[in-house]
Amino acid sequence: LAVVRSLGRRGIPVWVLYAGDDVLAARSRFTSKRLPLEGERDDERARFLLSLAEEHGLEGWTLFPTGDETVAMVARAHDQLQERFLLTSPPWPVLRWADDKRLTYSLAESLSIPTPRTWAAASAAEAGSLPLEFPVIVKPAVKEELNALTAAKAWRAGDRDELTARFAEAASLLDASLVMIQELIPGGGETQFSYAALCDGGRPLATVVARRTRQYPADFGRASTFVETIECPEIVDPSERLLAEIRFNGLVELEFKRDPRDGQFKLLDINPRVWGWHSLCQRAGVDFPYLAFRLARSEPVPASRSQIGVSWLRLSTDLPTSLREIARGRLSAVGYLRSLFSKHDSAVFARDDPWPALLEFPMLAGTFLRRLRRGDAV
Repeated sequence: LAVVRSLGRRGIPVWVLYAGDDVLAARSRFTSKRLPLEGERDDERARFLLSLAEEHGLEGWTLFPTGDETVAMVARAHDQLQERFLLTSPPWPVLRWADDKRLTYSLAESLSIPTPRTWAAASAAEAGSLPLEFPVIVKPAVKEELNALTAAKAWRAGDRDELTARFAEAASLLDASLVMIQELIPGGGETQFSYAALCDGGRPLATVVARRTRQYPADFGRASTFVETIECPEIVDPSERLLAEIRFNGLVELEFKRDPRDGQFKLLDINPRVWGWHSLCQRAGVDFPYLAFRLARSEPVPASRSQIGVSWLRLSTDLPTSLREIARGRLSAVGYLRSLFSKHDSAVFARDDPWPALLEFPMLAGTFLRRLRRGDAV
C-alpha cells in the first residue's frame, strides 16, 4: 500500500498484482489497475509477468516484489525479467543469503556478527535429545511456502516433550533439514531493532534505524504494530558490513534483538524487500519506494537518513495485542495511551486515500475466519 501511494502521488501509474488475503493495496485510489497474480510455480508466475509486459506494453516498468515468495521468484527469474522490467530486488546469488536463514547465520558468523544459538536435527527424536536450555523456538529456515509454521513465524517449546512434538509437526509440513531450533531471547518489542536501507552494490544510499516497540503476536510477531525511528549505532556497522559482503542491491531490512543477558544485538532476519512498516520511513524523510524507483531507472538518488522520534502504528493489530499485554502486566496502560495519542503515521489510513482503511477490518475478519477454519495461526 505504501509503495502504491508513494508512486501514485507523484503521478506514476501503478498496477497491483495481488495474491492471498491482503488486497488493501489493490483498493487504493492510486492503483491504476489490479489483477490477480497468476500461476503457482515460479516459472508460471515469471511467464505471466512477461506476457503482461508484452500484451500491455509494460516494458521498462519497475517491478516491486512485496512478499517472500515473489521476491524469491523474481530473484530466480532475474535474467528473464530484466529483459522487460526494471528490477528493485537482487538476483538469486545475492538473495539466497537472506532467503535461507542457515546461510544468513553462517554469513553472520564469518563476519563476527552475533546471532541466536541455533541447532539442527534430522528427526523429532534427535531434536528431543539435544542439550538445550528452555524455552526455545522452532522456526523455518525459508519462508517461501505458506503453511502453519511459516504463517506463525515460529512455535515456542517450553520443555523437551513440547520440542519433540513441535519438531515432528514442523517436519510434517516441510523437510526436517529446513526446521531450525533456536534459543528464545528474552524481552519484547522494546528489545527489537531494525536497520533498513536502499543499497547499490552493497553501498547504502538511504538508511533508517528503528525500534519495533510492539508486534503481533507479542512474543515473536508476524508483523510490527508500533515502530519508532531512533539512533542505534550498535546495529549500523554490522548491517553495513553484511550488506557490503554480499553486494546487496535494492531495499532491505535487517532485524536484530538485544539480548538482555549479555547486551549483544543479535541478527534474526534479513528481509530483502519492502517490509510492513516502511511507510514510517516516508514520514521520517526517507521515501524508500520512490528512491528505489529512481535507482532502478539509473537516476540520481540523494543520500538520506531518517529523522529521529517519528512513529508508526497499525491500530487494527496494535490494539488487541496491547490490551492483552496490559492484562498480563507486561505493558503500562498509561504508556500505551501516550503512544496511541501521540503524533504518528497510520499504517493504513490516509485522508487522500480512505478506501483501504474502510476495507481493512472486513478484510482482517475474513482472513481470521479462513485461518481459523484451516487451523492456521491467527
